[in-house]
Amino acid sequence: MISKVFDFIKRPTSRDVIVNTIGNYLNVVFTAFFALVLVRILDPSQYGVLSVLLGIAYVLANILDFGTTATIYSYLPPLYNQKSEDLYKFIKSTFFYQSIFSVVVITLLFIFFPYMDKVFFKTGAPLSDLYLTSISVLFFIWQNFISNCMFAAKHFMKANIYNNASNLIKTLIILYLMFTHNVTVSSVIFVFGILGPLIFFLLLFIEKRELVYILYKSKIDKEEFRFKYTLTYFIGAQFLNLGLRMDLFLLSYFRSKAEVGFYGLSQKIILTIITTIISITQVLSPAFSNIKSKREVISQMKTGFLYLLIPSSLFLLLYLTPTWVFTLFFTDTFAQTARITKALSLSFIINALSNLPLLFLLYTVKKPRYILVANIAFFIVLTGMCYYLIPQKGVMGPPIAVAVAFIVNTVILTIAAFYEYHRMED
Repeated sequence: MISKVFDFIKRPTSRDVIVNTIGNYLNVVFTAFFALVLVRILDPSQYGVLSVLLGIAYVLANILDFGTTATIYSYLPPLYNQKSEDLYKFIKSTFFYQSIFSVVVITLLFIFFPYMDKVFFKTGAPLSDLYLTSISVLFFIWQNFISNCMFAAKHFMKANIYNNASNLIKTLIILYLMFTHNVTVSSVIFVFGILGPLIFFLLLFIEKRELVYILYKSKIDKEEFRFKYTLTYFIGAQFLNLGLRMDLFLLSYFRSKAEVGFYGLSQKIILTIITTIISITQVLSPAFSNIKSKREVISQMKTGFLYLLIPSSLFLLLYLTPTWVFTLFFTDTFAQTARITKALSLSFIINALSNLPLLFLLYTVKKPRYILVANIAFFIVLTGMCYYLIPQKGVMGPPIAVAVAFIVNTVILTIAAFYEYHRMED
């Protein structure tokens, strides 16, 4: 038994999963440390402004991905294995069109941000902070793009080293600014949103400077952007992302702020384990992209199932965790958090395993339309059930809605995966 465990750990996929998971959790630790330091330096109003501005930057960077992450994982691995010039044409073309679309949106943000802040966000931040935030969005997009390219090429160790080295240097700079009493909202946005990505780019350039010239010589081909594939997945992903927030939105509409607080804390606990799912799917995605036959599908499905049992087991362990453990960490004030978290943990076991048919449909057969349909169904079911259940069951209504929505989503993906599998050549 022990020898089998060691054999499992020695697998290249296991090594990549371990490296990527540690890297992602280190990123979480750095984020928590930054928050811990900044709340002791900035006054509550300053920290509130910073939270809103950085929140806008992160959300926009995610939206302006435009689905290119899926395109990268789907098309880059086979091109990387071939080592052909088409690889660089694909990277340059995808980067170019994503940047063009992003610059258009960010330009509009530049123009309307002051008005939006005055009417909606109401941070009262100076124009310099608003413009710094807008520029940082583009830098976040570029860093995410390069990170995804490195992950798709299976350079997990290097990508995580560059990212966490950047985090470490940002930490040292923030500490220096703290001791010299120069920490402001502007300086933090600059360090996080511009200097951090620049450090990441510099570390990559030092090792791969020759790629700059190769990419410069490569052609730009709009066909490489795969507009239909990219935008179909992008729209589908937005339905899922919005659906995963509707439970909290509707809870806020129907119930007390205290219950929203209990539920929000439970979501944060769940999100911690979701980091493991993301780490694993990032490693599995290139392998699904390289599948050519039914035999490879079965082999990769077995491998994927084995690794996705890890977050599934963590969710099960969370469900079995005694209530007193939650009380120990969060005090009696958040007693309801234990019940909510346990209920949600069972729902997300379904979500963890649903990644198997999703990876096959998205990266092997490259049919994102199934994901669009499944995610629309997820959104409709979750929203409708939350609207019905929250007035009746209160804070315990959303976990039921989430579970049913994930079941519907997974059934659709599984049926579609079986259909596409049988259409494949042996």
